Amino acid sequence: MKSILIAAVAAAISVSSFASADAKGCIKGAIVGGVAGHVAGHGKLGAAAGCVIGHHEANKPDPNNANAQAPASK
Repeated sequence: MKSILIAAVAAAISVSSFASADAKGCIKGAIVGGVAGHVAGHGKLGAAAGCVIGHHEANKPDPNNANAQAPASK
């Protein structure tokens, strides 16, 4: 079991170095979701949900962004 987890982490690290900007957050979310899903008995479903949530979180606008425009004051 340990060898499967080590192989999965090694594969994820190697794949993440080739990931494009479109997959931002998906790899990390899939790893976390897959591990959590495995504990609950639904590894593939957890990985898919983790990918979706990770991608969503990575593409959220940053509220503390210095380049954001301040609201117009009168």
